[in-house]
Amino acid sequence: MFSTQGIMIGLLAAYAGALWLFLSSTPKVHTVLVSDLAQAQIFYERVLGLVAADVPLNYYYNTEQGLAGLGYDGSLGIAAPSRLGRDRPQDGLWYRLKRKTQLHVVAGANPGDHQRLRQVSFDRDGLQQILSRIQAQGLPFKLKRQLPLLFLVKDWEGQVIEFEELEV
Repeated sequence: MFSTQGIMIGLLAAYAGALWLFLSSTPKVHTVLVSDLAQAQIFYERVLGLVAADVPLNYYYNTEQGLAGLGYDGSLGIAAPSRLGRDRPQDGLWYRLKRKTQLHVVAGANPGDHQRLRQVSFDRDGLQQILSRIQAQGLPFKLKRQLPLLFLVKDWEGQVIEFEELEV
């Protein structure tokens, strides 16, 4: 145990543990691009029932805000952001999904392009709540699989939103 090899193994194990603690405690922000922010707000708040976040997670953790924070140039059919967004971290819409997980909705999608741009993940309870809310609103949806849960719904712009339960 006190040999050079034993010390190296101990240090690697300690490093792996510290890295796991760091990665499991970091905030997660899922970014969705939309063409009309006002319509997206109505859809995500009234239809899906998501609750607006008081303060964006990147305000506390000083993280970039997804594609806009990286200075994305819009070369894949996505309109370029008007500015880098570093001066106003509250740009766009922020929704609290879990304690350290938020959904960031930003304008920038090309309204004429109906390809899937981003995927967003929720936990099982969150997916069940969203599906129940969609059913209560009478929105058309397609249940592809019950376990693990997978369903599709269209937003008001005709974009297909895929909700899928993934095992992590």
